[in-house]
Amino acid sequence: MNAQKGTPPLTRQPGRLVSFSDGVFAIAVTLLVLEIQPPPDFGHLLRGLGALWSSYLAYALSFLLIGQVWVNHHVMYDRVRHVDRGVLFLNTVLLMVIAFLPFSTSLLAGALRAEQGLRTAVLVYGSTLWMAAALFNIIWLYLRRARLLDPTLGASGVRAIGRRFALALLWIGSGILVGGFVPIAGVAIIAGFLPAYYLPIRGEYGETKQVPR
Repeated sequence: MNAQKGTPPLTRQPGRLVSFSDGVFAIAVTLLVLEIQPPPDFGHLLRGLGALWSSYLAYALSFLLIGQVWVNHHVMYDRVRHVDRGVLFLNTVLLMVIAFLPFSTSLLAGALRAEQGLRTAVLVYGSTLWMAAALFNIIWLYLRRARLLDPTLGASGVRAIGRRFALALLWIGSGILVGGFVPIAGVAIIAGFLPAYYLPIRGEYGETKQVPR
């Protein structure tokens, strides 16, 4: 049967996409802790626990980074009216990158512990984060061009969110570049990216609302 005249076209609400994404984020942060294995020698347990410092560091960094990605994922999709197949595909690729982060984290922790291969590990770790940032930018551009964003966001909000996403590419990219020469400095630059990206974005609540204090 043909659709009745005046019937609105089928639209997919972003709720299921966000729920599925939240599940992937939750699994990714849970898998991070599996890299931390108890020391084999319980006769010197305190010393063994201290030797796991690299695993603790990589775990904390990646947990907070994935949490940051989750926060900004909600910032993005809270302003989406509906989604199409293009958004579903791009978001799936983003989640594929997020699911790879536990491996990158394990690689970084192992290289720190072994004091070998650290340059390569930092490059792999940073590149994984950079790919996630690139996909945020691609998805945001797609949402804008496909006119899938809530019009109450306003042009200034759209630009502000876009600038925040674009800056991530430069920030993480600089960490990768420096990490190719001084690995620890590269990790420090990427870690410094954390506080700024937990802050609210001016205009993200729309033109008629103010950022809560």
